[in-house]
Amino acid sequence: MNVYFAPDLLAQVEALALRRQVSKSAIVEAAVASFLSGDSSDRLEAAMSRRLDKLGREIHALDEDLAVLGETVSLFVNIWLSATPPLPESAQAAARAKGAERFEGFMQTLGRRLATGDRFLKELSRDVDSLPDSPSQDQFEADGSVT
Repeated sequence: MNVYFAPDLLAQVEALALRRQVSKSAIVEAAVASFLSGDSSDRLEAAMSRRLDKLGREIHALDEDLAVLGETVSLFVNIWLSATPPLPESAQAAARAKGAERFEGFMQTLGRRLATGDRFLKELSRDVDSLPDSPSQDQFEADGSVT
């Protein structure tokens, strides 16, 4: 039997044969057998279902991470606004300059952490797991501090 393949398709078959270290005939035979078998749609559906389940779990984990980050920022802003007194006009320019300097340091530290793969949520989960007895949310909200 002589079969014609488009040059680009033939190149893909040859590349796959080299990668898998099998003959081009074996690649073509497996492809034709897969095409002719009736259960290929069932296998495809099962594979798609596994991928969707995995994506669902990943989205759920991202949702939890986002909730933790939202609560963290909210709590920080609440405490910061409660504990920081307003500055007089004469001190505001110096405070802005110092704030810009501190923000630049923060951004550099953030860049280093992101480059190394350290993540706040991973550290947080390790820290929380290592605590003997963490205080309840009610205890924290009652006085604004952890005792």
